[in-house]
Amino acid sequence: MKEISGHLSSVAVIGLGKIGFTLAAVFANKGFTVYGADVNEQVVNSVNDGKCHIKNEPGLEQLAQNAYKQRTLSATLNTPEAVKKSDVVIVIVPVLVDEQNNIDYQYIDPAVEEIAKGIKKGTLIIFETTLPTGDTRNRFGKKIEEISKLRMGEDFYLAYSPERVYSNRIIQDLGNYPKVVGGLDGKSLELASAFYEKALGCELIKVSSLETAEFSKVAECVYRDVNIALANELAKFADDKGVNMPEVIAASNSQPFSHLHFPGVGVGGHCIPIYPYFFINKGLNNGITSMAREVNDKMSDYAVLQIEKEIGSLENKNILILGLAFRENVKETTKSSTLLLIKHLREKQANIFLNDPLFNEDEIKSYGAVSLALNDKQLSDIDVLILQAFHEQYKDLDFNSFSNCKMVLDGRNVLNKEEIESLGMKYKGIGN
Repeated sequence: MKEISGHLSSVAVIGLGKIGFTLAAVFANKGFTVYGADVNEQVVNSVNDGKCHIKNEPGLEQLAQNAYKQRTLSATLNTPEAVKKSDVVIVIVPVLVDEQNNIDYQYIDPAVEEIAKGIKKGTLIIFETTLPTGDTRNRFGKKIEEISKLRMGEDFYLAYSPERVYSNRIIQDLGNYPKVVGGLDGKSLELASAFYEKALGCELIKVSSLETAEFSKVAECVYRDVNIALANELAKFADDKGVNMPEVIAASNSQPFSHLHFPGVGVGGHCIPIYPYFFINKGLNNGITSMAREVNDKMSDYAVLQIEKEIGSLENKNILILGLAFRENVKETTKSSTLLLIKHLREKQANIFLNDPLFNEDEIKSYGAVSLALNDKQLSDIDVLILQAFHEQYKDLDFNSFSNCKMVLDGRNVLNKEEIESLGMKYKGIGN
């Protein structure tokens, strides 16, 4: 393998989504020649034209332009070709769960097969995709051996280092968060650590095995899911007792050993609602981890029940949901609580309207709701307003437009209760 710190070192980044493309752009600005590989021709063409197909990531567009000018970043549909040119291969192709919450490898399995076709002796392969414990070694390492006829630990090196970033601040997080790194063996760990020291310059946490590194990422997500579920359970109990949960959280967390999370209408995204199943489906199927998933997924049902308690039957009621995205200021719908809200409201035979400034009308219609702009005259016909994702555009929302609205369900406990109630509407938060 070429010297990691050398001028000619090259990297293949497999998967040019939000995180993969950001990693590629960062590496390309750190002295590496980077070859991105993706199955999406539009993405590949965009990268090769020097354009940034990922939006709302501060600093990314400038990094992409710099790399284009310096000719340190290019993209291809041909994964084996990118791998052949590279000393280091970073794999950032998603592993998801299907509708039954079974682990879904449909994207990463073909990518690994393509990597195996291009790998040469001395290559370092690092998986950054969140994986079930053991997959780097037993599923993907062995598959690469089978296809390439090379031996891991002898002919190629294998490491795992999970991404630990947050949308809309990926570049910042790459520099600030410690990078957990695990290797197949001592040499793999040494090479991966040397690469990240140069490529990211962040603190490293070197762990004893691939499996420890894999486990640590899923454990982070389980921790958050369980603690959000606790907050949601307490919030429902607070509602029953007439207690203000946000006030409880502020008081309780003044004690340094209390870290109560905030309740809400549900948990969405690529991480928290998905990765706990990487434990649940591998044997951790009884106990707090699986219970937390059930609690959090039922919060949308709880929200709809709170509306029914206040205004009665929802049949033919006009209900507007604010936010299709799973969270504020991110154009992403994976496991969004809005999808569960739509399901429950449809069962109640309500008329479902949806607003999200990050999505166009056709995108919103594809989810089975009527798109409604915030300057539309139909706002006066809305009976119930549900806030699901508190986008920046909603901070100055004019509630006067909802002249016949009976109730506002604040799914994130962020709206002004006094303002809403002064207009004659019922305000209901989660535990508030």
